[in-house]
Amino acid sequence: MPSTFIRSIIAAAAMATASAALAQNYPTRPIRIIVVSTPGGSVDTMARTVGPKLAERWGQQVLVDNRPGAGGAIAAEIVAKSPPDGYTLIMGTVASFATNVSLHKKLSYDPVKDFSPISLVATQNLMLLVHPSVPAKSVKELTAIAKKQPGKLSFASAGNGTGGHLSGELYKMLAQIDMLHVPYKGVQPALIDVVSGQVSMTFASIISAMPQVKNNRLRPLAVTGGQRSPAAKELPTMIEAGVKGYESATWYGLLAPAGTPTDIVSKLNTEVVAILKSPEMNDRLSKEGADPVGNNPAEFARHIQSEIEKWRKVIKAAGIQPN
Repeated sequence: MPSTFIRSIIAAAAMATASAALAQNYPTRPIRIIVVSTPGGSVDTMARTVGPKLAERWGQQVLVDNRPGAGGAIAAEIVAKSPPDGYTLIMGTVASFATNVSLHKKLSYDPVKDFSPISLVATQNLMLLVHPSVPAKSVKELTAIAKKQPGKLSFASAGNGTGGHLSGELYKMLAQIDMLHVPYKGVQPALIDVVSGQVSMTFASIISAMPQVKNNRLRPLAVTGGQRSPAAKELPTMIEAGVKGYESATWYGLLAPAGTPTDIVSKLNTEVVAILKSPEMNDRLSKEGADPVGNNPAEFARHIQSEIEKWRKVIKAAGIQPN
């Protein structure tokens, strides 16, 4: 009789062979990408941009299934509890995979343990905009005003814990200034009140802010990501504008349930990265104000972990209470 050690080696080899065979045939039926938002939003756009390209390459349908609510927690829970076979994926965001951990007392999923990262799909800068009545023509001037008159400046966001809110709190923390946060129920109501001058400033996505910038209703000072945006090349990053260590970009990434065979994750990664590196995809996402990425699963996993830690510090410093 073979020893326990020999039997374990044989079993491991058999599992590896089965996994490789499964990946070689994958996919044999439609794939579903769960989206954490309603149709028409930026997350939905990412899924409906990448999905059809995967379908073209594999000759299998790629269906987009919108499951909005609870900052992406509803969609994430569905995928976390799905069979780990590569047929149910999620287009995750910084909210669903980085900030929810600190914003909710109880979360129905673990963004690290319950998922297998595939690739970071794209990042999207926000834009720091001020009402024309604010005399600052640069971030340095804005910071000086805030330091001279603590609490006088206000910033609008789409709601507590949203990207715009946390971007403002990160600015407050790193620049050591005091500003009043004014939360709204959505991006458009927040922009309307900044345009009207009721609120001093906001951090909004480039695509939603551009119409106001072109009509000279709002003055852009900087973008929030680590690099300048192709959609607004003339604007400096917050770091270039003098806020050391500042980086706050919305991001979108594709993940599968934990336990998905490594070979299937690798196959998905290879295809997604190839799609994102194409000139066509680069142009298409740039028009959405997004920058395509495409990295390997380990790099994406490290990104998620670093984002969790960064935003945990910001949320704690801002005194934002978990829901």
